[in-house]
Amino acid sequence: MNNALALIPLALLLGFLGILLWHLPRLDLTLLVVATVGLMVWDMLRSMKDNKR
Repeated sequence: MNNALALIPLALLLGFLGILLWHLPRLDLTLLVVATVGLMVWDMLRSMKDNKR
């Protein structure tokens, strides 16, 4: 249940950032979005792993 709830903010952020990149396709902004999403996914996966212990 908690894992499903954790995916909702990820989906919302991906939607927002996807729209942002669609309207402002710049390399520096794209790199920032990729880094942000990567850190968010990494943190979410580590949190899910720690909760299973």
